[in-house]
Amino acid sequence: MATLNSDTVTDINTLAEYLSDPEIQDLSSTPSVDCIVICASQVLYGAQIIFEALQKRPNLAKCLVLCGGIGHSTKLLYSAVAQHPRYSELVHEIDGLPEARVLERILDRFFDRSAIKSLGCQILVEDQSTNCGQNASFSRRVLDQAGFSDQETCVINQDPTMMLRTKASFSRVYSDKTSAVSFISCPIFVPKVQLSQTNILEWKLMGALCELWGIERFIELILGEIPRLRDDRNGYGPRGRDFIAHVDLPTEVEMAWSRLVGTFRHQRLR
Repeated sequence: MATLNSDTVTDINTLAEYLSDPEIQDLSSTPSVDCIVICASQVLYGAQIIFEALQKRPNLAKCLVLCGGIGHSTKLLYSAVAQHPRYSELVHEIDGLPEARVLERILDRFFDRSAIKSLGCQILVEDQSTNCGQNASFSRRVLDQAGFSDQETCVINQDPTMMLRTKASFSRVYSDKTSAVSFISCPIFVPKVQLSQTNILEWKLMGALCELWGIERFIELILGEIPRLRDDRNGYGPRGRDFIAHVDLPTEVEMAWSRLVGTFRHQRLR
């Protein structure tokens, strides 16, 4: 069994930083935008921070879209709600709900919808999408139907492990627009790991976040993202399945991915 070391930690954090694509993390001073889209995931912290920001700055966006239907990760979202110190009181109300409707319950119970809407911000719900590509295409449909077909700036929040791919999905869905829409990644935080004193991978400075992935699940997610992002016949880019816009994969990211695949192929994370 290979031994984990500081180089392994560096490679994991390199992938995490790249996939999180943290163009915005602090919304307190961000210029106002046309739209914010929250793609539901088990990591509820992003939605929480955006709801708080919109309460304080209702002019931050003209429109908020809560996005997500019922898919393979929906039960993880239910579990995150059940384990949350504040939101757990909703656990018996959300079973069977689409992910976007779970976010809406959280918004209505723990935040001030009227404050968010006080300067005209519309709150839309897209509750049919079951994957990353549909998050983008179905959100566009909801936005177009609500009269937001000419937006210029859109902030997207997603699980940090899927942030870059989600933004690329939106870019692909809007590629027919004469004037390009500026999509801005807002993962809220970038997950980082470190080695414990007993040489086990653990979260670095993530104590306040109660709904994070297990470490093994996290590694699986970030390793699985790189092949999807490649613009080749097996990837999701224009030369492959054409689900996303072209993404440049830096050499250091590919090298980190290759080393990690070799490290974790036949071992547990210790």
